[in-house]
Amino acid sequence: MSVKRKVLEAKTDKELEYYLQEDNKFVPQASQFAYEILKSRGRIFTPEDTERITLMIEKKSEEDKIIIHENHKKAANLIYISATLGIVNMILFPDLPFSFFSIFVAIIILGFMFGIGYMISKGSNGAKYILLVCMILGIIYIPFMLLTITRTPVVGIINIVQTVLQVWAIVLLYQIPKYKLE
Repeated sequence: MSVKRKVLEAKTDKELEYYLQEDNKFVPQASQFAYEILKSRGRIFTPEDTERITLMIEKKSEEDKIIIHENHKKAANLIYISATLGIVNMILFPDLPFSFFSIFVAIIILGFMFGIGYMISKGSNGAKYILLVCMILGIIYIPFMLLTITRTPVVGIINIVQTVLQVWAIVLLYQIPKYKLE
């Protein structure tokens, strides 16, 4: 979250004091700005107050950090590779009618895959459920994939590689521990 310094500068000293209390609900940047504004207005802080405020801001900053597990990064890369293979598949598939609707649907699906990859790369745990549901729905497509292998082997193999990459990404995502290890 971003805080505008000008908004805080319009507040009274008493209102800014709330930003420096131990159990405040404000973001660390707001507390830092409040401290700096009060200092610039002539408020003298004791060394203990300065240390307490600094520690509070550091503690809140650490709590706000999102730690992204390495499996999120690996899974996101697998999804990106799968989506890129989808683009290659579109180009290589000889039976694809190049109508506006088919291109539109292909762009939506590819955008969805890249979007899922982006969500995963940012550490979103909800993305693994979306990916799992999509994979379960994709089971319906397996007979068509097998038919594609017989008609155009390259496209069929790319489809299988995409499926393997997506399953691998799901496995990686479900291996991430649920709780933060201290």
